[in-house]
Amino acid sequence: MSSLRHRVLPPQILLKCPKEASFCLWLLHPEPSCRPSMSDLLQSEFITEPRDNLEEREAAVELRDRIEEQESLLEFLLLIQQRKHESAYRLRDTASLLSSDIEQVVKRQLILKKKGSSLSDFSKDDDHQYPSGQPLMNFQANEEPSAFLTSRKRFRQGVPALENDVEVDEESQGSTLLESSRLMRNFKKLESVYFLTRRRQMKATASGKSLTRHSPLSSENGRGSMIVSEKSSVSNPVVAPKDFYNNDLRQGGWIDPFLEGLCRYLSFSKLRVKADLKQGDLLNSSNLVCALAFDRDGELFATAGVNKKIKIFECNSIVNNNRDIHYPVVELAGRSKVSSLRWNSYIKSQIASSNFDGVVQIWDVSRSQLVTEMKEHKKRVWSIDISSADPTLLASGSDDGTVKLWSINQGASIGTIKTKANICCVQFPSDSGRSLAFGSADHKVYYYDLRNPKIPLCTMVGHSKTVSYVKFVDSSTLVSSSTDNTLKLWDLSLSASGINETPLHSFTGHTNLKNFVGLSVSDGYIATGSETNEVFVYHKAFPMPVMSYMFNNTDSVSGLEVDDASQFISSICWRGQSSTLVAANSNGNIKILEMMA
Repeated sequence: MSSLRHRVLPPQILLKCPKEASFCLWLLHPEPSCRPSMSDLLQSEFITEPRDNLEEREAAVELRDRIEEQESLLEFLLLIQQRKHESAYRLRDTASLLSSDIEQVVKRQLILKKKGSSLSDFSKDDDHQYPSGQPLMNFQANEEPSAFLTSRKRFRQGVPALENDVEVDEESQGSTLLESSRLMRNFKKLESVYFLTRRRQMKATASGKSLTRHSPLSSENGRGSMIVSEKSSVSNPVVAPKDFYNNDLRQGGWIDPFLEGLCRYLSFSKLRVKADLKQGDLLNSSNLVCALAFDRDGELFATAGVNKKIKIFECNSIVNNNRDIHYPVVELAGRSKVSSLRWNSYIKSQIASSNFDGVVQIWDVSRSQLVTEMKEHKKRVWSIDISSADPTLLASGSDDGTVKLWSINQGASIGTIKTKANICCVQFPSDSGRSLAFGSADHKVYYYDLRNPKIPLCTMVGHSKTVSYVKFVDSSTLVSSSTDNTLKLWDLSLSASGINETPLHSFTGHTNLKNFVGLSVSDGYIATGSETNEVFVYHKAFPMPVMSYMFNNTDSVSGLEVDDASQFISSICWRGQSSTLVAANSNGNIKILEMMA
């Protein structure tokens, strides 16, 4: 600074920055009058030149920012274009898939028409219904699907097309009927199931496997079927070319399972009350029913719960006799609250029960006697099951974290599976006594081969809360119920790795957050209770309810309505393979319900 006071600048500034040095010397002129004024400073080249450079730099920065903004917009538009192109490709693939499937279904329908036309009775009925001789379906190979749907709307009403104005009215009526139907109300969900079924079928075809299984629709005993079996209805079938069947099996393997589910879903629409079981136990303040079970022939059903009694009723007597009070034909008194019941499928008079004290009991209903008690569990037993394939084998699951296998004849356990969580439910498949499924408080479903009880054959992971029930739908499919508000359908054949994290369906619609609400399966229909005091029925093919029924909030003793929103369905059981079920709620009300179209 002292050098600067004497107008002495460092040599580097004089060499590298002559303009700045000259400006500094001007400012430090020894004569004050020779020093620059403020206006001189603002007009000096040293000040004005950098200002121009700054403006240029600002303009360059602004231009660069605008270019970057345009690049961002371009990138955004290109991304939209890419995604829309991908959507368009998928839409074209979907349209192509639908066209192929429509062709497959139409081919099948034409084959059935040819078979039907060979029957004289069918022809007579056809002539009777259509005097003009018009066929049931007039579909050409080059006809548009929309035209086919329009014609189908007319013909499904059972009248031939007449004049143009009549056709318009009928089309409008058919459209209105279609739009108001349950199928159209659930169209989105049905559509998603269709595409899910097709993806699985194509994936299985690509891996060399087949999803085609035995369809109950082809069985003469298939309940709710809308398809008549060829064996029973066709005496002289028209044989289609071999190539058609080969191609049909390869490309149309999805049709039978999806059609079966759709027909079953549309077969019934509501539940009606066949009978109310009117009973009153004045000596017990609580009538909560924990268990319901039909015997092997569907003639008798048992009820049990917190009143420590097992009551046996005759189903037809209750349905046919409208009495003020229904009395049980047999009543078995226990020492503890009953949690589960199971009839023996071989010995008609034998029923097993479990209670809150951890005891498994075998009863002889015909003699009203306790036959055997098995007391190896240390805590409450939630669930028991007797194998249909081996009626001497019983399984029980307990809060002590164990599943015990019992020989009914010996009255002692013959095996134990130990786990780290409470066991809430056990179930044998109907066709085998060598395997067992059970649900646990650790949110998982376990499937064991009892010949190797050390490790599970499969573990199903997907529920977020306790698994309260498991039931086999068939030998390779089971459904589980949880207090996470869902039922889940599992395919055991897809569990080769030992862990299955992908259920076939998650059924939603009912409410279940804290209570045991019951679960029962019959011929593909799945019935469960709800904490809204409703019974819900699903079909295994679709994740939405087929129907539901609301219990009234009534007192089981007086029959009067009560203001109790806490009532819930506590147990439910199908009557064999029929369309009838029995359901009970937490207040002890028991109803026999029947599915109706």
